[in-house]
Amino acid sequence: MSKQERGDSTYEARPSMCPNCGAIIGAGESVCGQCGAPVMGAVVLPHRPIRDAEAMRFARAILKRPATFTILLLVANIFVFLLMTFSGGTENYETLRLFGAKFNSLIEQGEWWRFITPVFIHINWIHLLANMYGLFILGPYVEKLYGSAKFVVFWIVAGIAGVAGSYFAAKYGMHEGFMGRFLFRGGDGPSAGASGALFGLIGVLFVFGIKFRHELPDGFKQAFGTGMLPTILINLFIGYALPFIDNAAHIGGLLAGAVLALFVGYKRPHERAGVAFIWHLLQALAILLVVVSFFFVARNYTGAPPALPEDINAAAARVLGGNERDVSAYFEAANAGQQAFVQAVSGNASGAQAAIEKLSQAPRLDDRAGELSDELKKLIERARDLSAAEKPSNAKAQRARNQTLNELVSDYSLWQARRLEWIKTSGKKYGIVIQEPAATPQTSER
Repeated sequence: MSKQERGDSTYEARPSMCPNCGAIIGAGESVCGQCGAPVMGAVVLPHRPIRDAEAMRFARAILKRPATFTILLLVANIFVFLLMTFSGGTENYETLRLFGAKFNSLIEQGEWWRFITPVFIHINWIHLLANMYGLFILGPYVEKLYGSAKFVVFWIVAGIAGVAGSYFAAKYGMHEGFMGRFLFRGGDGPSAGASGALFGLIGVLFVFGIKFRHELPDGFKQAFGTGMLPTILINLFIGYALPFIDNAAHIGGLLAGAVLALFVGYKRPHERAGVAFIWHLLQALAILLVVVSFFFVARNYTGAPPALPEDINAAAARVLGGNERDVSAYFEAANAGQQAFVQAVSGNASGAQAAIEKLSQAPRLDDRAGELSDELKKLIERARDLSAAEKPSNAKAQRARNQTLNELVSDYSLWQARRLEWIKTSGKKYGIVIQEPAATPQTSER
């Protein structure tokens, strides 16, 4: 017979009656089996939750799957970033154009691949690290839940949707008004990054947690589904607070990922490893689309943008013997003019007049160099006037303004090409060099 210790005495346990509901409580029982009330005088230990065996089995079955394409995407993005770094710099306007960043004006000239290539381009180290950290955290979950084939399709489709969101937001002036400023950004400056695709993964996990909530263990229900809402809202508010963040791309990617997850099932634990042929075909087509897009980037690549030597005065002195100040002043004025143009196109024309005056005062190294300076001044004036113009009051006026902006950016791209040609033919005698890329552009197809 079992025994219980009570105070300093030991007694034999006996059946008793529950004082709460009147049910008979067996000998040695500490709580009533009917109502759960504790037996008077019994020692009741704190409740300890039993390990959720179902959740553990689910997690082990899912998390032991490989995440091969997550790693490959990390490597691809870092590789493109390094290639850009050694080809003129990732923040260089011309480098971004050459490697396929999104410019509405260039897309409208037929460069369709700029809907795909921006997903693999990042503008600085912080931009790269933030997006790659997100991919490193979220990518394995999506790839292990849905399989590699579906994961690749999700990433590419959401990335394209993000670029498309950015394109249409800028094209139709959707940044006007309070909600427009909150959700979108204005202007046709360069836009790039994997955040649209990353938001696509967030959209997938959000819908996954809601759609399959009845069959998921508690831990997965809490992490996904509505558990993704804080991440979504915080990132949208950050995009509103920081004007250089493209919220339109985030929203486009998020919606694409959510829609895909609505119609696509995940690979349940212990489910047969096979994947429908159609998904392998779609995966191959998505990868082929990326390769073809970077093939067009390589085919249109005209070489790294021009850059001054580290010591332009010394280089010019070696070549010109005494005229190095003229060379330095000319290129400094040209660089200041380009910076002022980009700022004016983005809506800040405060430095436009100073840049125009600097170009006017700079020496004219030769006839062609002088013509290029005059052309740049006219471009800055046009950008300044556009920035100072009244905001369009209706959709028709907004479309006209966008058309003017697209033409201006296109003319600037043509000016850059003419300047590059002049540097290639006449640059050596002024001590300027063209940086050569560290690797052939074809390698970016991989």
